Amino acid sequence: MRDIEVIEDPHTAATALDPVRSRLLGELVVPASAAGLAARVGIARQKVNYHLRALESHGLVELAEERRHGGLTERVLRASAASYVVSPAAVSASAAEPDAEADRESARYLVALAGRLVREVGALARRAGTSGRRLSTLTIDTQIGFRSAADRAAFADDLTAAVLDLAARYHHDDGRPHRLVVAAHPVPEESR
Repeated sequence: MRDIEVIEDPHTAATALDPVRSRLLGELVVPASAAGLAARVGIARQKVNYHLRALESHGLVELAEERRHGGLTERVLRASAASYVVSPAAVSASAAEPDAEADRESARYLVALAGRLVREVGALARRAGTSGRRLSTLTIDTQIGFRSAADRAAFADDLTAAVLDLAARYHHDDGRPHRLVVAAHPVPEESR
């Protein structure tokens, strides 16, 4: 089971987002048979089987083991990932592109940038996983409390200068290109 999977295909996204199937995916972090899962979620085994076949056909669940009971074989399935993220590419072929947004300080630009990040890193992670390699990344995540808009603006100026200095110091035209994204947004009330 992978930690996280980015869903790019629209049909797979629709399958994963179906309320019953989404619930089954959540339950299948712990492997279960259709009968065991039906008992856990209170849905008829036949209906659970129907949904499991759809999830399996899209690669969202996988066979964990087979158990023999007399002449019957019980299939135990698990989710293919602990969690899923739907890429904007699954929703629209013309997913928001940051380059199309002129206002670099707008929420639209930040959302388009986040969408590109999900698409690109999802594709790179899938390729790395297929080849058995680890995808090397760098992530910095922190919270800052600004007392005023002036403090926030001064921080943005200082951060920009520091990043440009570091980029100039370490950039080599013949090096492997990496994308650096630095973003800031207010923390939503419910996340505090």
